[in-house]
Amino acid sequence: MAALSGAGIVAGAPATEEFEIDLLLEALFQRFGDDFRGYDRPALRRRLHQAMQLRGLNTVSSLQDRVLHEPGAGAALLRALSVQPATLFDEPEQVRQLRMVLASSLRASPVPKVWLAECAGPEQAWSLAILLAEQQLHLRTEIHATVANEDMLAAARLASFPAERMQEYHERYVGSGGTAQLSDYFDVRGGRATLIAALRGRIVWAQYNLVTDASFNEFQMIVCQRALPDFGPLLRQRVLRLFHDSLALFGVLGLDREFGDADPLTACYQPVFAQQSWYKRIA
Repeated sequence: MAALSGAGIVAGAPATEEFEIDLLLEALFQRFGDDFRGYDRPALRRRLHQAMQLRGLNTVSSLQDRVLHEPGAGAALLRALSVQPATLFDEPEQVRQLRMVLASSLRASPVPKVWLAECAGPEQAWSLAILLAEQQLHLRTEIHATVANEDMLAAARLASFPAERMQEYHERYVGSGGTAQLSDYFDVRGGRATLIAALRGRIVWAQYNLVTDASFNEFQMIVCQRALPDFGPLLRQRVLRLFHDSLALFGVLGLDREFGDADPLTACYQPVFAQQSWYKRIA
């Protein structure tokens, strides 16, 4: 039997556990509509083991029982399996690249649309809204931020963060090329900070599933840099095709890694930067 790290939990025999995982993923899809069946299995298994360890469970079947019968357990597992939340300007180098991309790719469009696909929470969308304001693009740019389930959607719409984190976030903001006072972009009340309404109103939140849903608009920019590493090869290619069908000609695509020779759409794109995962659609 394979030992599971932490707290002495022991997983079942590999073949049995794979069968249990298949049943759990099918249950999540049938019960909640969230489809993890095409996700990268080793990464998914690690997250399931972490969820089991947190609950003191020995088998995936016992986790499935909790998910189906215990109030709130399903929503908690969906959050654990979904893309993990970002915080404001938490990857300064990526933010620097995004600043340059925004300046060069959106100005030609009268009403540019940006899709944050499988958005990593409200603070990722807020970071983008601030960058658009600093490029004087926010008044005519629509941000479409999509998440996979209703609980994540509700949390995004009501989001705030502790005001004492503002100084930490300001240092990240400066490190990513910001030159203003980050606090100018936030309303602080009762010790909580929320993006100002003028910028928050440029973000359209919606429930959308990359695995099952079809293209729903044409965008001048699509960003998906946190969710794609969780996808298995077939699902990844399906999602890249979805992005291609949703991206305007000469639009920009921000991914988690560079296109490879095995990616069938490689010839349709040219790099925006050398050795970086930003691409302009050219065909």
